[in-house]
Amino acid sequence: MIGISKLYCGQVEASDTLRYGRESGKLPSHLLQFSKDKKPVIVWNMTRRCNLKCAHCYAHATGMSGTDAISTSQAITMIDDLAAYGAPVMLFSGGEPLAREDLPDLARHARQKGMRAVISTNGTLISKDKARELKAVGLSYVGISLDGLEDVHDRFRRVPGAFQNALDGIANCQAEGLKVGLRFTINKRNVAEIPGIFRLLKNLDVPRACFYHLVYSGRGSDLIGEDLNHEQTRQTLDLIMDETRALFDAGHPKEILTVDNHADGPYVWMRLQRENPERADEVLTLLQFNEGNSSGRGIGCISWDGSVHADQFWREHVFGNVLERPFSQIWDDQKIELLHKLKDKKVHVRGRCATCRHLNICGGNFRARAEAVHGDVWAEDPACYLTKEEIA
Repeated sequence: MIGISKLYCGQVEASDTLRYGRESGKLPSHLLQFSKDKKPVIVWNMTRRCNLKCAHCYAHATGMSGTDAISTSQAITMIDDLAAYGAPVMLFSGGEPLAREDLPDLARHARQKGMRAVISTNGTLISKDKARELKAVGLSYVGISLDGLEDVHDRFRRVPGAFQNALDGIANCQAEGLKVGLRFTINKRNVAEIPGIFRLLKNLDVPRACFYHLVYSGRGSDLIGEDLNHEQTRQTLDLIMDETRALFDAGHPKEILTVDNHADGPYVWMRLQRENPERADEVLTLLQFNEGNSSGRGIGCISWDGSVHADQFWREHVFGNVLERPFSQIWDDQKIELLHKLKDKKVHVRGRCATCRHLNICGGNFRARAEAVHGDVWAEDPACYLTKEEIA
């Protein structure tokens, strides 16, 4: 994650993170990306079931019928292990996590064990009663996916009415005092919708939005041709920064992040070098704290069947299964070669990444994309849009 508002608009200083000692268990959620111990945020895809049919679904989600491989009691055992290990956040995802009736109970258990509990949802199933139930659980955050305004979003989600139902879910969360934010996956079909998303943030008084770069995973693998080219990506980052600054200057500051392309960090820094060199120095320090892509280190994924992965998009590699062995033992097992190398992947990356001057603040970017395109885990990320001159 690259905090555009934190970095570009100066909403966070290096001293803010140092005040807490930079330990995952002590940092507030908005500073967690700057932790030094990188205890993993856990994405649990708790089900493959979903009521939508999204074009870019990395989980190849199925319909709402069926059963889930991990029972409630098994999930509680898993959460106990994660909490004891020090994982700071449990992100309940899917499929659609609200397809599981035990979601509130499991989120409550994570909270009782000292973890922050958040959910990633399409928002369409958050009725007034469900929002009230989620508030009682103590959720830290509800991330609701919107991939455009009504027409574009509904076509992307392949279910008419999905947009309006998601807006209803947002309103229901807000009525209960739940922090809610938007999640948007950038591609050629919807990039023109970004200004409209910023208008929604202002008009609906939504405090946060995450803009995800496309990852070639699951059904998203069919959208490689829909990814932006490098120049379009640069233009999009500039647009996101401009829109973030406009809201900030107008007295409507929002927390804006970009996700899954850590070339964004150097790009923000280089723009600030031109516009505000003093702030650029501070941002460089924060980016060094961030360390770039954290797959297999600061983020981990547990699938619906218990399989452990480096992140939620990269399922080609399975490191173990929590139904057979605790996550904590799997994650620290130095005999699992790839997982061990991901803890310090900077020494393993090849191509442009190996000689890039920004490697210490990008971390080699996204290995899932590198493997999807080049067939090599350690090849350069094809989505890196920085020029030869910028990385020399």
